[in-house]
Amino acid sequence: MSEDHKKQLEQQLWNIANTLRGKMNADEFRDYILGFIFYKYLSERMEIYANAILKPDGIEFNDIDENATNGKEYIAAIREEALEKLGYFLKPSELFSAVAKRGNHNEEVALDLAAEEVHSYNTKHNFILEDLQKILNNVQNSTMGTESEEDFDNLFEDMDLNSTKLGKTPAARNEIIAKVLAHLDKIDFKLEQTELDVLGDAYEYLIGKFASGAGKKAGEFYTPQEVSIVLAKLVTTGKTKLRSVYDPTCGSGSLLLRVAKEVEEVTNFYGQELNRTTYNLARMNMILHGVHYRDFDVKQEDTLEHPQHLEHRFEAIVANPPFSANWSANQLFMSDDRFSQYGKLAPKSKADFAFVQHMVHHLAENGQMAVVLPHGALFRGGAEGHIREYLIKDKNYLDAVIGLPANIFYGTSIPTCILVFKKCKENPDDILFIDASEHFEKVKTQNMLRDTDIEKIVSTYRNRTTEDKYSYVATLSEVAENDYNLNIPRYVDTFEEEAPVDIKAVAQEIQTLDAHLKKTDARIASFCEELNIETPF
Repeated sequence: MSEDHKKQLEQQLWNIANTLRGKMNADEFRDYILGFIFYKYLSERMEIYANAILKPDGIEFNDIDENATNGKEYIAAIREEALEKLGYFLKPSELFSAVAKRGNHNEEVALDLAAEEVHSYNTKHNFILEDLQKILNNVQNSTMGTESEEDFDNLFEDMDLNSTKLGKTPAARNEIIAKVLAHLDKIDFKLEQTELDVLGDAYEYLIGKFASGAGKKAGEFYTPQEVSIVLAKLVTTGKTKLRSVYDPTCGSGSLLLRVAKEVEEVTNFYGQELNRTTYNLARMNMILHGVHYRDFDVKQEDTLEHPQHLEHRFEAIVANPPFSANWSANQLFMSDDRFSQYGKLAPKSKADFAFVQHMVHHLAENGQMAVVLPHGALFRGGAEGHIREYLIKDKNYLDAVIGLPANIFYGTSIPTCILVFKKCKENPDDILFIDASEHFEKVKTQNMLRDTDIEKIVSTYRNRTTEDKYSYVATLSEVAENDYNLNIPRYVDTFEEEAPVDIKAVAQEIQTLDAHLKKTDARIASFCEELNIETPF
């Protein structure tokens, strides 16, 4: 697929999404449109899989009579195989295309009816709300008692088709939903072309578009793509395959999926997310990108208070935790293996280092982790300073500190940084500092990393080079001399010396200007005298 075709598809989907924009706020219509796209994906994947099974019999899935004896036998056999392979099942009558057609049924017949009969006809033949809600529930119900049950549990719970936000009456709600389904039904996602991830790319595009317009809430579920690329490239340095990747604050799952694009293979994906709606979005995103239900484990819970993967150690860890979030900092955590060795807990009002400690605990001996933090985490004292010193002096896990431009994240303009940690450092005697804060492009009100900016960060990290006013490899003794303060200007000198001022030349210029001013005053005075008016000075 050409780049132009891809952009055309993305624009088509965004236009369809905007069909709902006038009905509700951005967060709400996001949940509906992404849910419908996901339902379309499940349907098309189901149909392709079933047709492949039925090919020797010379029939297609849509041709099966669900009420006939042999039809029921076909359905039962396909259901069994689909639940094992796909993790879910849909009958032919439950497929997206079938529901979309029912919602826009026989419009030409309706045109032949008398005007007063049209409304009655449409209400009787085109009403799909109840069927659609049952079908979405059936997707979940089909998985009950199977391995995939947890992955599909309440997946569509944010799509209330009876919400008055879609329309004041059932007929109005039916009309808008039928319209959206009809538009989506016309789009070919080319799922047969397995080498293309057209739908996955389009889904990511929509998630990004919603995030950019979601204000402060955007940080709850989305990391800007450029930052995701940097994080993914950092943790995959020197790797072609990963046994596991983990994100303790996974949001929509985009960061996990970005890591997979940087290597040939990721065996397992792990994540945890607090927000229920965003957790649903992450599971949809995984399935829609072709990650098998057995290959991902995303949990919904508070990562710091109720961790769900404590027994695991991961080869790659990435995270963009909520900046300076609140947490309990309960003293009971002093006996928790994640925190006990440090002797102190992160402050209640700033959980940044609590997330770092949690991630370090999960990091495998051969693993790499990269986490985005607010700049304050580099130099704040107290418990944070103590934890920072322990990580560097006692454990020697910190590999690099990378300063990012301000105003690069949706919903906040604060400057941020990336900390890279390794338990087995190839360069155990130093820490690399990179100041990329001035390397960006301003796009409207947002700052963005360009491809060249990303490449510069990654190549500098991988080659561990020192560049004037950009990067510096500091010895551990230098960091110790700075009391383990990681503020980047202490290591990367970005001071621009101003050109020296020639006082003699400035004085001469003032004298020249003064002389010109006197001549001008004299000329104005002569004009005033000729006009017989008072001079203005």
